[in-house]
Amino acid sequence: MSTTELHQQVRERFGVETIDDRVVALGAAGALCLLVSAITFLIGSPFTALPFAGFLFTVAYGLYEYQAATAKALSFLATIGTGTILALITFYLLVEALPAIRLMGAEMFTSTSEPMWRTRGEEMYSLVPMMWGTLVTTVLAMLIAGPLGVAGALFISEIAPDAVREVVKPAVETLAGIPSIVYGFIGFTILNDYMMESLELPTSGSLVIVGLVVGLMSLPTVVSVAEDAIASVPESMKSGSLALGTTDWQTIKSITIPASFSGVSAAVLLGVGRAIGETMAATVILGHAQRLPDPLYDVFGNTETLTSLIASQYGVASGTHMSALFAAGVVLFVSVTVLSIGSQYIERRMKHQLQGES
Repeated sequence: MSTTELHQQVRERFGVETIDDRVVALGAAGALCLLVSAITFLIGSPFTALPFAGFLFTVAYGLYEYQAATAKALSFLATIGTGTILALITFYLLVEALPAIRLMGAEMFTSTSEPMWRTRGEEMYSLVPMMWGTLVTTVLAMLIAGPLGVAGALFISEIAPDAVREVVKPAVETLAGIPSIVYGFIGFTILNDYMMESLELPTSGSLVIVGLVVGLMSLPTVVSVAEDAIASVPESMKSGSLALGTTDWQTIKSITIPASFSGVSAAVLLGVGRAIGETMAATVILGHAQRLPDPLYDVFGNTETLTSLIASQYGVASGTHMSALFAAGVVLFVSVTVLSIGSQYIERRMKHQLQGES
């Protein structure tokens, strides 16, 4: 590739009209320093800081001399870096999980025979109880966070007076900042004791308590994101509906909710992701029994979730045991990925319907 062609590609990529060899050399030097820094970090070299310091120097000099081109290059680099990090995490999870998957095969995800989890002697690693526990707690959490979150978002955005909105909205957002260990401790000391005393549960901790606590934790996320989606509906659409003689509730039901459905769906799916990935609350509340409830639909039973399994056992795990925990991480990773793809599909579908496309 000639220098002229290289300059043309750089101009097209970073949107600059003129460019000289110094810009190209500076960009090449920064990229080389960053690449060397990444390689030395991966191989565990003690000299990782040296090439990274060179990268920082080139960035600082570029921002001083060629601010626009450097800023756009950094944005492009951040995008590439995000994709690369995601790919590396995926690769690392799969590689670390392979020993356990080779040992157990499909039984890791299908076996329901006892014992389902044994780390010594004849090892047995079945993720079925943990997958079931994660599913049940997520469903219970979203039965709480979904309807209440959407209702709260509608109240804040469409119904509440300004004075009430200015108090309620910051309060809801503050709830999202409370550490999950606090929710878990409250659930363990208050809800757990209440359940054991009132319902005479035989064991400490149950799926319904985790579902309730995680649902309350997910509620601020659903309310905040759904409220932003509802507030983004054009005022002209709502005013036009009211001008035709509809009531406020009819406008909310027939105009506001359908128009913001993609954003509301994204809010609920974000809440689902929060529920699936919640660790500390489940770890504190559950009794860590790696078995299925009996009967299976017993939400007052005590089992395990994927996140609580990893959090409670990684400190003593090694060998195949550690690999099985990585396999649990793979299941979580795949679940969140499916949710992300699903949310994007719903958003595209709703945009097509709202725009009158088939």
